[in-house]
Amino acid sequence: MKAYFKKYILQFKNPSGTSRGMMTEKETYFLIIEHNGKKGIGECGLFRGLSHDDKLDYSDKLQWVCDNINLGKDVLWEMLRDWPSIQFGIEQAFLSVESSDPFILFPSRFTDGQKAISINGLVWMGNPEFMKQQIDDKIAQGFNCIKLKIGAIDFDQELALLAHIRAHFPEEVIEIRVDANGGFDKTNALDRMLQLAEYKLHSIEQPIKQNQTDSMADLCLKAPLPIALDEELIGVVNYSDKENLLQKIKPQYIILKPSLVGGFKGSAEWIEIANKFGIGWWITSALESNIGLNAIAQWTFTLESNMPQGLGTGGLFTNNFNCPLVVKNGHLWCNVNSDLWDENQLLNIHL
Repeated sequence: MKAYFKKYILQFKNPSGTSRGMMTEKETYFLIIEHNGKKGIGECGLFRGLSHDDKLDYSDKLQWVCDNINLGKDVLWEMLRDWPSIQFGIEQAFLSVESSDPFILFPSRFTDGQKAISINGLVWMGNPEFMKQQIDDKIAQGFNCIKLKIGAIDFDQELALLAHIRAHFPEEVIEIRVDANGGFDKTNALDRMLQLAEYKLHSIEQPIKQNQTDSMADLCLKAPLPIALDEELIGVVNYSDKENLLQKIKPQYIILKPSLVGGFKGSAEWIEIANKFGIGWWITSALESNIGLNAIAQWTFTLESNMPQGLGTGGLFTNNFNCPLVVKNGHLWCNVNSDLWDENQLLNIHL
């Protein structure tokens, strides 16, 4: 068995905004394993400025993984708890090389094209006109769950956007989630959530920045709408620390991005603990290419969740890889009638 990796820069079609600023490109890495005449591929979805493993020696660690690939998936995963995106790439690459089809990691009625995954329609930050157009487009495309990135423009303008949705669609028709990405301050977060609650929101993600556990616990206790932890989970890598965090903060939901929390196994640990405490959860991609998104979607389907998931970002990039994933009427489908994976291109990674 041998392994190697390649760096790849995904280019956004349009600059995409969050409360952390505008993004024009996204760095990622592919881990390729060769074994018994087969190749497998996994994506190490490093997210600069956000990932726990955003470190200067990232490439050195990937080379170490390649040099020690014969240790196997389980041993490597446990040794790399501080490298969650690499954990995820390892899981994918081993599943890929062991599969009869390198792109079907979890065979199911989803990969057979028989069932779909309900997803939210993501509205990126921008000026009010741009955001309103996105909202109208998502609803016209059949989404019944809309997620808005908030915290970058004037708060009153953001409230006006929510009012625009509610003027036409009650909560029974359109579910609204908002994501502050830690954009509120602990001194104003509760007041802002009181105003947001008037629009019958499903939840708010990460209202204040992570690592303010006392303040976040207080908000989860007092807030008039459910709070979902997102960035708060990043860098919490040991099982006991995960359990302690959820037990202290007691959020209503957690949001799991496999690239940021240790892949399938790391996410499964969070889910096990959340279920123990009666905390809801859903899965979200983190701007991976279609290789990582494909893996996340297939795994997510096996969890049998009825909640809309956050899995629709593959169309953001100009140089993404063709794949069978398609979004239709607010659902993610695997189009088995297409032949979009270019196996030679992907598995040889001549990029």
